[in-house]
Amino acid sequence: MNFKDYITPLRIKKLSTFFPLLIICLSFKACIVVPEQYSGLPPGPWRAVLKLEPRPVIPNPDAKPMPEKVNMQFEEVMEGELPFNFEVIYDTKEDYHIEFIHGEERIYIDEISMGRTPSRARDTVRIDFPVFDSYIVAYYEENVIEGRWIVPNRGNYSIPFVAYHGKDHRFTSLRKEPLMDISGKWEAYFEIETDSPYKAIGEFVQNGNHLTGTFLTETGDYRYLEGTVQADKAYLSTFDGAHAFLFEAKIREDSTMIGTFRSGSHYKTTWEAKRNPYFELGDPDTLTYIKEGYEGLAFEFPNTEGILTNLEDKEFEGKVKVVQIMGTWCPNCRDETNYLLEYLKNNPSDKLQVISLAFEKYRENDQALLTIKNFKEELNIPYPILLAGYYNKKEALNSLPMLNHILSYPTLIVLDENNEIKWIHTGFKGPATSGYDEFKQKFETIIGELIAD
Repeated sequence: MNFKDYITPLRIKKLSTFFPLLIICLSFKACIVVPEQYSGLPPGPWRAVLKLEPRPVIPNPDAKPMPEKVNMQFEEVMEGELPFNFEVIYDTKEDYHIEFIHGEERIYIDEISMGRTPSRARDTVRIDFPVFDSYIVAYYEENVIEGRWIVPNRGNYSIPFVAYHGKDHRFTSLRKEPLMDISGKWEAYFEIETDSPYKAIGEFVQNGNHLTGTFLTETGDYRYLEGTVQADKAYLSTFDGAHAFLFEAKIREDSTMIGTFRSGSHYKTTWEAKRNPYFELGDPDTLTYIKEGYEGLAFEFPNTEGILTNLEDKEFEGKVKVVQIMGTWCPNCRDETNYLLEYLKNNPSDKLQVISLAFEKYRENDQALLTIKNFKEELNIPYPILLAGYYNKKEALNSLPMLNHILSYPTLIVLDENNEIKWIHTGFKGPATSGYDEFKQKFETIIGELIAD
């Protein structure tokens, strides 16, 4: 599919007109067909798929054989297809938005452009994810959208995309009786084909065939996942404009699972899990710390206006500071940012200052600063976001050499009014996890005590 004729800067919403058919029955014997006019995409449910298979993946990095006894065939779904659902909702006769649906989460998108390609005279739609600097560009015809999801900050990384109007199932419309209810907490390990698998906690809620949940790791969570259980197979997926995750697993009668995890079209690994309500990850409050020989946190980076900013600036003097290590490309960082904004709104104080240190996927400072500005404007962030460097964790550590490592985006560092570190918290347990309320309570307690002193 060639989109060279598509005018990328176009931002005039819903330019073309489409005419889905409205069938009106006047009697039991006769019906007439009346065109119902919409200014853009037809309203209602859509089923979309990212096709992960056309690009090469990186399976089994160490070339270790998988157990031959495991049947890893997933006959209920198409191989390599990551499904998700969205709804087109008209706010007025002319204006509409799209909501991407993942369990309890609805992601609101209103950056929708429509037009025609000059050479082929085909209707074209572009859906932008401005915070994550990615977009879908596609042709529209007869209630089908077909094109690509494109991520410019990854060298125009792209994955084929197709969506069908009027379909609301996710993985399958089948209703095979589940082997068991997998609701609850699972001890999980990813990259089990390597010498260094990483651990995670699976949290699932099953209602008949319907499945929701997430995975927590020591660096964050995989946010809202939704899918299905069919006989002895489980499926989960999410797509938020930044991450495209697909999980498939075989459920065993001994309450264990084994399956595959794909991240976009570039990464594939194997995972296994077993029921374990007592399993815990490493303490996020001890994973990151100040190395010996350093007195504390210190930095100087440009803000979105290009002005160098550091902790000794007058505007921060005598204030409790929350320093957030993050990236605008990171969904967990956005979740944490949303929480910080909520906290500041509900707990206004002249004694508290938030400062974000952004590590971006663009090496060019101008492009990175523009991305940060867009993020700041999109979320209406009142505090400074500084460009700290490139997102590669080893390179990022050069910007903050006093830390033992940068293990996770995000990481929070809380300092008192004298810039003494009081708390470092690695990762973020977002609203899709059971640990979200616990994090909020601890954050509010720590900040409340520091402000009250």
